[in-house]
Amino acid sequence: MANREALKELQTRLAARLQAARSEGVAISSWLAVESAGRRLLLPLSQAGEIFPWSGVQRVPYTQPWFLGVANLRGALRGVVDLAMLLGAAPLRTEQTLAEASLLTLGETLEVNAALLVERLAGLRNADAFATSEPAPESGPDYLGACYIDAQGERWQEVDLQALAQHPTFLAIRS
Repeated sequence: MANREALKELQTRLAARLQAARSEGVAISSWLAVESAGRRLLLPLSQAGEIFPWSGVQRVPYTQPWFLGVANLRGALRGVVDLAMLLGAAPLRTEQTLAEASLLTLGETLEVNAALLVERLAGLRNADAFATSEPAPESGPDYLGACYIDAQGERWQEVDLQALAQHPTFLAIRS
């Protein structure tokens, strides 16, 4: 129950900050920063949807290991994808780690009924939060964008959710 209250408080704070930024004419943050399996990721706010606490996911047989199943989120069925596993990590998922995780739906404009499992929400970021950046990796999938390095030297990888939602790997959940 405490996790739900904390998530609700975070959502309220994020919504208030976005509204204040809009009304003051301040540049709105570009990304939602998340962490998953030790990776720091930046997800474009314009492509992200709602944030939900982990809820029961109904497993679907004969699917890829990164496809966790289907969840009912606010009355809509969403396919749940473990973002860390999709990106190649092999995180240990226990009931405890899942209880602390969040589900982030893809934005409605992407027209994909999916949610991403992320381990930790790290707040909002814009380009000013980073000291430098590097171009997207040449050998990686096209949904991986630039890598940004903050003042503490931490690397944050941008993930283009629109490109992810259209990527053949993401669309091929059958094993």
